[in-house]
Amino acid sequence: MANDKKKMVEAITAQEVDFAQWYTDICTKAELVEYSSVKGFIILRPYGQAIWENIQRLMDARFKATGHENVAMPLLIPESLLKKEGELVNGFAPEVAWVTAGGSEALEERMAIRPTSETMFCDHWSRVLHSYRELPMKYNQWCSVVRWEKTTRPFLRSREFWWQEGHTIHETAEEAQAETAQQLDCYADFFEKELNIPVIKGRKTDKEKFAGAEATYTIEAMMKDGKALQSGTSHYFGDKFSRAYDVTFTGRDNTLQYPFQTSWGTSTRMIGAIIMAHGDDDGLILPPAIAPIQVVIVPVAAHKPGVLEKCRELAENLGKVARVKLDDSDKQPGWKFAQWEMKGVPLRIEVGPRDLEKNQCVLVRRDTREKQFVSLDALAELIPQQLAALGQDLYDRALANREARTWSAATMDEVKDIVSKNTGFVKTMWCGELACEEAMKEQAGLSSRCMPYEQEHIADVCPVCGKPASKMVVWGIAY
Repeated sequence: MANDKKKMVEAITAQEVDFAQWYTDICTKAELVEYSSVKGFIILRPYGQAIWENIQRLMDARFKATGHENVAMPLLIPESLLKKEGELVNGFAPEVAWVTAGGSEALEERMAIRPTSETMFCDHWSRVLHSYRELPMKYNQWCSVVRWEKTTRPFLRSREFWWQEGHTIHETAEEAQAETAQQLDCYADFFEKELNIPVIKGRKTDKEKFAGAEATYTIEAMMKDGKALQSGTSHYFGDKFSRAYDVTFTGRDNTLQYPFQTSWGTSTRMIGAIIMAHGDDDGLILPPAIAPIQVVIVPVAAHKPGVLEKCRELAENLGKVARVKLDDSDKQPGWKFAQWEMKGVPLRIEVGPRDLEKNQCVLVRRDTREKQFVSLDALAELIPQQLAALGQDLYDRALANREARTWSAATMDEVKDIVSKNTGFVKTMWCGELACEEAMKEQAGLSSRCMPYEQEHIADVCPVCGKPASKMVVWGIAY
């Protein structure tokens, strides 16, 4: 039994030895993904898909609660349509995959496999929008997109990935800006309450904003190794896309007007965030809200009278308060413990003959390995409490990691000294000049993550050029 567990644990590279390999090991060993026959494309295995479906279910409910409707847009975009908005096509050109033939015949026009769907939504709205009375139109779609990345890694950067992309149009700029802010808040709340990952909300610099947007807002999360992960973005487009695609409506004053547009998206990158924010050297630790299995029941000495029967009874009763699995396979208990730890199941219940005699079970938390002897009669009440406590502790540990790895610097010498010794976030002032943003990358290896909503006054001047600065920026090394 001990050897089985030791063998499974050794299948994962330790975080301190090679964090990148540790991450890849979890993706495959926890049976989240498999590499496909097409380079850069992954297969979501049932367990990985189940996590994504739980994320979808919870997030979709939030979208619908704020009046959004799901739609489905075509996969292919004509090249002429993609080119109508110049910034967008230029921004995505290096990553676009093209379809040039249909069956045995060459196409008259190349078709892009969607890297994003602003063009298709605008094309649709140009035909169906007529009056201000039809506004706002608040749409979302769940789909996959293709971006031909040079370097790939499961969930974080693959050539095909799954996501949701929200697209809305509004009568006024103020309404569209409010939508942009609302959806960023939605993402931040989801990350912190459902994924138990703290985030920083802020605005991207012009260098880092979405191609074609007037403004891009982001939530930035820190992983265990101190690197940043852009985890969700919300974009305000103004009426730029409406004008490019001739999307108009008759306004209240009976004149033709252009609606104001937003888009916002998150993706399966969230699963990568869960792995790197919470996982340990034994595998995943899943936030209870999105765990496919919240409680696993493992019989000990299942062949003894009454053990399996009691476990089946528990599974049925506890299924009313949590997502429960009874592992009644013929594998040894130690192997089962290691397997379900690898898969990150939040709580494990062990039941053996001695437990039955005392009307109790052993309850084990995945994150702390803390064991409790719990009365079987109190279990149904205790499970939700333990799941909530585990989720809060995951958040608190992730927040503590971020706080311990965040520094402030007033000069470039201070920035360089920090990054020579640590990986994390560095907060500095910034004059707003692109040259200084690029110099930070060249001299310190840091990219701007965002100008956070919660501003601090660290110094009076930009650390790069020494000119007056009023904006604080969070810098980091990003995935």
